[in-house]
Amino acid sequence: MSGAQTTSGSTKSATNTEATVPFVLSQEQNDYVVKYGLQCQTMLHSQYTLRSEFEEIDRQYQREKDWTEGQIKSRIANRRGDSSKIQDVTVPIIFPQVNSALSYMTEVFTSGYPIFPVVSDPLNENTAMMLEAIVQENATTSGWSAELIKFFRDGLKYNIAAVEIEWRQKTNWTIQNDIKATSGGSAKKVLWNGNTMKRMDLYNTFWDPRVPISKIHEEGEFVGYTELFSRVRFKKFINELYNKVPVDTILRAINSEPIQATSGSTVASPYGVYVPFINPYPLYNKSGTFDWMAWATNTTNFKNAIQYKNAYAVTRLYGRIIPSDFGLKVPEKNTPQVWKFIIINGSVVLASERLTNIHNYIPILFSQMYDDGLDYQTKSFAQNVTDMQYIASSLMNGYIASKRRLVGDRVLYDPSRVAEKDINSQSPVAKIPVRPSAFGKPVGEAVFPFPYRDEGSDMLVQGTTAVVNMANLINGQNPATQGQFVKGNKTRHEYDDIMGHGNAQNKLIAVQLETSFFTPAKEIIKLNILQYQESKDIYNDKTQKTVSVKPEDLRKDAVKFKVCDGLIPSDKITGDDMLQVAMQQMGTSPQIASQYNLGDAFSYLMKTQGVDLTPFQKSPAQIQYEQQMQTWQQMAQAAIQKGADFNTPMPQPSPQLQQEMQQRQQTGGAISPDVRTAAIQSTQGG
Repeated sequence: MSGAQTTSGSTKSATNTEATVPFVLSQEQNDYVVKYGLQCQTMLHSQYTLRSEFEEIDRQYQREKDWTEGQIKSRIANRRGDSSKIQDVTVPIIFPQVNSALSYMTEVFTSGYPIFPVVSDPLNENTAMMLEAIVQENATTSGWSAELIKFFRDGLKYNIAAVEIEWRQKTNWTIQNDIKATSGGSAKKVLWNGNTMKRMDLYNTFWDPRVPISKIHEEGEFVGYTELFSRVRFKKFINELYNKVPVDTILRAINSEPIQATSGSTVASPYGVYVPFINPYPLYNKSGTFDWMAWATNTTNFKNAIQYKNAYAVTRLYGRIIPSDFGLKVPEKNTPQVWKFIIINGSVVLASERLTNIHNYIPILFSQMYDDGLDYQTKSFAQNVTDMQYIASSLMNGYIASKRRLVGDRVLYDPSRVAEKDINSQSPVAKIPVRPSAFGKPVGEAVFPFPYRDEGSDMLVQGTTAVVNMANLINGQNPATQGQFVKGNKTRHEYDDIMGHGNAQNKLIAVQLETSFFTPAKEIIKLNILQYQESKDIYNDKTQKTVSVKPEDLRKDAVKFKVCDGLIPSDKITGDDMLQVAMQQMGTSPQIASQYNLGDAFSYLMKTQGVDLTPFQKSPAQIQYEQQMQTWQQMAQAAIQKGADFNTPMPQPSPQLQQEMQQRQQTGGAISPDVRTAAIQSTQGG
């Protein structure tokens, strides 16, 4: 919890090692905050049918919309092993198209390493690599890529998606040397601080609907979400708030009565957790909870222990509030401020703090894949082809219905001569008894089959293909972008042209995301690091070296950094294409090479690509030794040509230089910083 507001009005940053003084709410203030959160949730879900629309889209996406009686009976029969019952089919259009666009977004924004490169001018390239190492370490530790993929999928399905970006502190474990341990090593608990990303579950997220979706973090008054915590998870969560929450507040939160989760209804109780009902045959039904009390009461060791509940509804509420409206006596109480409240079971405010982040945003970013100015009326990527999936499914099921009649034809029969149970027998070899009737009537007149004619069923399949092609046209997809084989001979240029046009609308979505989401996200990440980062050593996987982070250097050069992503890569920022052309000209032009330091330019170019050539850079001692050797060789060559004696001894490297050269042979040309420093000092001393 960064930037907590204290009762005395002072502000404690996350980097302060002193214990933060918690802001203690009175019972009246607690009730104000709880009621405020209640009104925020009620306003959104009472005026908007968001949950019902989300469920409708998810059922179409999962192809679980058909819950008719005949379909359910056929599905049950198939699950029991009866393959003679043919189910209706939902033609998959939404799922493959969403996943195709999702693959493009994933490739563009999350496949790079690091996920957000950092570039700067040549004078600050080392500091830029320091910031880049922090960003990548945060991304790896908190799993940004997985959260962003879920964020992209939400945006494609609902045209609304949200991610929480927050500077958090959590407990990690590392290894340390311990002579007392049998193995020589033991676990050590450490505190990790960094930027985390968390995709919002929109079923249990509420926000201010009065402002544009992409401006909620900047202009909205409130955003929040509710999660269901088990007893153990809740206890761990409380431990991470150590020294920030009074003990009596913790006890009231633990003893608060839980709110039951709701499922299958679009109206959930405020502060409750809503579980959508999408798949009638899930791997696990989450409606049940572990009865911890039933287990605990059967033991004898819990008589004096705290009686925890089975589950806790934990609501994080961010509000841009005027503190005086809540009776909060804090500095600038009549000025709008961003506050964070953690509410347990809709009754106890466990923690409250003013967020003093430099960016002054609510740290939950919302975005739309399509933003045409219609706000919530804009159809999502999935909704654009929902009608096409309905039509294609109708045509395909018409074809299936025709085939059902082929294997199970309809007939007319005389119930006075043939029993219903016999005519509808499931056995294909069962005998059908015919009762006697009037004199002279043949047995064949007891049953009359309708003639089966199937001239038009193939047209239904062709119509289905046409509808699928129409859906591809709507969302700008083609079979090639969906990984499907396309018949026909095509040159490489023709195939690239098809793929380029197939990704045109995907690129449009990517540009929209870059503007509305990634630009503020990168700004939040950078400012959080500049504000809260502590001094530490971070191992950079890309450069395979340890980077010593110095926050004072980061803050000094803050305005000179540019954070990139997959859509705006570092080569576009630095102009690497032009620089590479210039390097080629420099290498072939002695006049240009005489006016520029080509080695330094090449080193800068490689650092913008994440490659640090510093370990391979020659030390002054080596350069001096090579110059001495070159001069000695020239003098020896001249003496040989003149036939004169040459007795000048060959230059010998210093002991430090010998150590450097030996290490280069062992490591393939790289040397450690301490060896380089010793070689430089020996040169300066000489």
